[in-house]
Amino acid sequence: MQTVVPAVVKPLHSLWNEVIGFLFIAFAALLLRPIWRGYHDMHTDPAHLIKFLLTVFFFLVMLCFGLHAFWKARKISRS
Repeated sequence: MQTVVPAVVKPLHSLWNEVIGFLFIAFAALLLRPIWRGYHDMHTDPAHLIKFLLTVFFFLVMLCFGLHAFWKARKISRS
């Protein structure tokens, strides 16, 4: 039992991190269009600037979490 459980849990842990990484990167990809639209609307109204900056911030957070999850999955699979 002690040899079988780690051999099953380790790939599942890596797979879980890959799935989470994909979801975060997909959420970041969904924010590309609002960023593009906000960049063009930013010059018309100062309120659009705040919306644009918040969208960019959330894009960067989602992208960083997604990349970190893939990096962590790679680290788990190599150990």
